[in-house]
Amino acid sequence: MSTTNRDPVDFAGIAGGALVVGGSGGIGRCVAEMLVERGARVAVTHRTRPSQVGEASYAVDLNDRREVGRVIDQAVADLRGLHTVVYAAGPHVPMVHLSRVEPDAMADQLAVDAAGFFAVAHAALPALRASAGSLVAVTTAATTRFPTRDGLSSAPKAAVEAMVRALAVEEGRFGVRVNAVGPGMLTDGMAERLIASGELSDDALEITRRNIPLRRFGFARDVAEAVCFLASPRAGFISGQKIDVDGGYGA
Repeated sequence: MSTTNRDPVDFAGIAGGALVVGGSGGIGRCVAEMLVERGARVAVTHRTRPSQVGEASYAVDLNDRREVGRVIDQAVADLRGLHTVVYAAGPHVPMVHLSRVEPDAMADQLAVDAAGFFAVAHAALPALRASAGSLVAVTTAATTRFPTRDGLSSAPKAAVEAMVRALAVEEGRFGVRVNAVGPGMLTDGMAERLIASGELSDDALEITRRNIPLRRFGFARDVAEAVCFLASPRAGFISGQKIDVDGGYGA
């Protein structure tokens, strides 16, 4: 994607559109909204609840590889190409020691995170090669600094990050950039879910806050800023990298 005669903060005028996988809620929805704000044509995927953000919302089961392929093809047709794919899918994962995780539970999480990401990337690569586009995976800051009881979430996402680096190396010859963004603790979403589920008490959250150099939690919009930057022409020479949006937690 050339930046010639183009405002680098604006996706307007770039042929094709952006697909946000997992764009119906949480971080994915915020990413989709920001891409629209910055001029991109956007479509999203959802599991059960269609999103009102963007031009289309496609139901998809990430465990069904043929369905993933059909959705990618539909997005390419509806948006007349893809310049950006964001992988932000994934349900809330309970915090539990790995010794208490059943193998089937880990297999299920690997299917959503690692295998799901690869299915999307595999199906989207022809369109991204055609546009010299960008693929961004939303993972976790926990692969940089591990918090106890987060292995069920962070281990599969570490596999995603390994694929991000591999794809960046292999697809760079086609002009495709592949990067990741690792969210830390977020006020609008993660902290609320952990309290509601009883997995973290107020005291535990305060300890977590003190472990963050900025002494506060972030917001979904902070993560969306990093995703949109990496997807934009401003990041045209950045590939194979991960930006942690964690207030310095991993420093």
